[in-house]
Amino acid sequence: MTCDARVVIVGAGIVGCSLADELTARGWSEVTVLEQGPLPAPGGSTSHAPGLVFQTSPSRTLTGFARYTVEKFSSLKVDGLPCFNPVGGLEIATSEERWADLHRKAGLAASWGVRGELIPPARCAELWPLLARDRILGGFHTPDDGLARALLASRAQLERATARGARFLDRHTVTAIEREGGRVTAVVTDRGTFPADAVVCAAGFWGPLIGAMAGVDVPLQPLAHQYATTAPLPELAGVNDPRTEASRPILRFQDRDLYYREHTDRIGIGSYAHRPLPVDPARLPAYDDAPVMPSSLPFTAEDFAPSWAESVGLLPALGASRVEKGFNGVFSFTPDGMPVIGESREVRGFWLAEAVWVTHSAGVARAVAEWMTDGRPGTDVHACDLYRFEEAQRSPAYIAERGRRNFIEVYDVIHPLQPVEQPRPLRVSPFHVRQRELGGYFLEAAGWERPHWYEANAALAGSVQPPPRDAWSARHWSPIAAAEARATRERVALYDMTPLGRLEVSGPGALDFLQRMTTNQLAKKPGTVTYTLLLDEAGGIRSDLTVARLSEHHFQVGTGGALDLDWLLRHAPDDVRVTDITPGTTCVGVWGPLARDLVQPLTPDDFAHEAFGYFTARRTFIGHVPVTAMRLSYVGELGWELYTTADLGLRLWDTLWEAGRRHGVIAAGRSAFNSLRLEKGYRAWGHDMTTEHDPYEAGLGFAVRMDKGDFIGRAALEGRGAGTVTRKLTCLTLDDPAAVVMGKEPVYADGVAAGYVTSASYGYTIGRTVAYAWLPAAIAVPSTAVHIEYFGEKVPATVAAEPLYDPRGERIRR
Repeated sequence: MTCDARVVIVGAGIVGCSLADELTARGWSEVTVLEQGPLPAPGGSTSHAPGLVFQTSPSRTLTGFARYTVEKFSSLKVDGLPCFNPVGGLEIATSEERWADLHRKAGLAASWGVRGELIPPARCAELWPLLARDRILGGFHTPDDGLARALLASRAQLERATARGARFLDRHTVTAIEREGGRVTAVVTDRGTFPADAVVCAAGFWGPLIGAMAGVDVPLQPLAHQYATTAPLPELAGVNDPRTEASRPILRFQDRDLYYREHTDRIGIGSYAHRPLPVDPARLPAYDDAPVMPSSLPFTAEDFAPSWAESVGLLPALGASRVEKGFNGVFSFTPDGMPVIGESREVRGFWLAEAVWVTHSAGVARAVAEWMTDGRPGTDVHACDLYRFEEAQRSPAYIAERGRRNFIEVYDVIHPLQPVEQPRPLRVSPFHVRQRELGGYFLEAAGWERPHWYEANAALAGSVQPPPRDAWSARHWSPIAAAEARATRERVALYDMTPLGRLEVSGPGALDFLQRMTTNQLAKKPGTVTYTLLLDEAGGIRSDLTVARLSEHHFQVGTGGALDLDWLLRHAPDDVRVTDITPGTTCVGVWGPLARDLVQPLTPDDFAHEAFGYFTARRTFIGHVPVTAMRLSYVGELGWELYTTADLGLRLWDTLWEAGRRHGVIAAGRSAFNSLRLEKGYRAWGHDMTTEHDPYEAGLGFAVRMDKGDFIGRAALEGRGAGTVTRKLTCLTLDDPAAVVMGKEPVYADGVAAGYVTSASYGYTIGRTVAYAWLPAAIAVPSTAVHIEYFGEKVPATVAAEPLYDPRGERIRR
């Protein structure tokens, strides 16, 4: 679209106002914002938001959104009042588990560039004199966090956008979204119809209702969250300027799911400690029919009673006070706790900017505005993309159940491998029954049950002695993984690769289409397999793929998931079919030096290296089972990926298992797989690289063929190369063979935070932890000494040449 596109934004809360400001700042003046309530306080979540902005998150993307929100709102004023009050943030620990977690959070802050420090109880009490000091083990202080005044910030941005030509119309209730030819054409309201080239749903918890009008599912669950305000406290008399309301840091008591902020001489208390209170947005009253406003539901005092008792214990002065007023405020949760943004593929021109809290509002608005005006966001947003969810994750029941769970866990200490509890199992491979018999320990991703190790291999663990682990890194881990890694290196193992996505691309234009979409040369004879990349127009890495040319017009594409399917479907011409075959197919990786000894007697074809070379594919049989066999290995050993239909999957597993007994075959899990792939230097998209990185920075320049013709992102790569990069994805090994890190930790060079870890695992073959990290190119030189901060401890590490294991690739080409 061009700058004269007619944009209609539905919702004038903090997100809608921020987006109008961002779009008009980029020269788009034909912007209309429709709001069903009155302005400037329309009655949605923005109107009651307490405005806490804690920037640090396990998500680098969310932290970036929050940082921009602080930056932008700090520059805004209305009637001389600031839109952001930088009082700072203070998270306190009253348990050893939380105190350890605050050390981890301090590491995240350093990784993402947020100022913060761990402080002792005495300093916590200085910052918040009302605290019961004897209950506190310590705190994490972030001086640049603070309070966003959401209504003021909305008004400031509304006024700036209006001055650039935008118009804001309140008391307009949307009743329909008109479409024609797969595109939005207009928004219909009770006060007229507004033609539109683009419509942005920024309606907050009403988003599912607006989305339904356009035929677009919006995966969020509204829930009510309790907020109470005390009576005036003598201890706060004269402490705070009524114009700014607060001078002390926003306080989080996450051990009891509580937070606090000052309201001049009162304290506001927010609680996530109560039962989930789901809300049906279709049953909420209109603004004029609501006792207060649609997003403010009656306070349920019985739910708040335990939180009040905990608050009195933490802030004893509250014992002489009371809850003067309270409400249950409605806001949005998604299945994974992230926002939902992006353009619908089915209804072009219909955009979402949903499930966005005030904390991230300006950052999300900037990303969506960049996406609309430039064709891509300036930051990686894959974890927020509407199409990140698989079909199995889009049912109303799934969205509601996961939304409620995210509410319960919002302040919990969450391990990076910790799976959600329900609904499980949801997606299982055809091998699942055998995996359970073998004592598989399952974690979950994208709805799939994924075995990480098998108790059946426990007896093998006695022959390997991985170093003992600390309590945190020992969660969802077992020394059995070391035994499975060794068995893969020494004999042969079966890996369930079913959860990895598989697409079928076919039709007369399939080759030309894939050539245009990817970086590597795919014009090869049938039977070849190619590792290649998907880039965006700026040369950022959208994904990495394996593309097997099975016949002249038929390709099988191994992908990272639903986002790749969406990208290819958006670009596919009429003579190309892109089909997700993942649900109806299955895959087992047969890897290890005895892999050929296992499979050769089962197939009529020659699996010798000369007849079936590396990165080739063929259709054949394994016993009675027709398979597509691909000579690939993501563990650095000889082997094949064997694909068949889901109905024959169990027979394939049993055939391989029975034949493999004489070779000492085992089933191996994702824990061993991750260790082996890092020893070999294989990247994982979404962890090690994203759209913020180009192929040369990520060490994947070998997958780019600039001479093959045009492809998406090619123009942006002109003039770039391995010699031009200023940062690199870098292999590190920890100096202490017993030390472990897990990912997202800051990396220090000469005492200064210089980068962050993307992936890490103990390398059982090399006998120490392997970590990949983004570092400045000047530091990413083999033998350079660095430190990785793990729970507050600086762990020595060294830049290493990669790959660490079999650098000449001899074992996979036997």
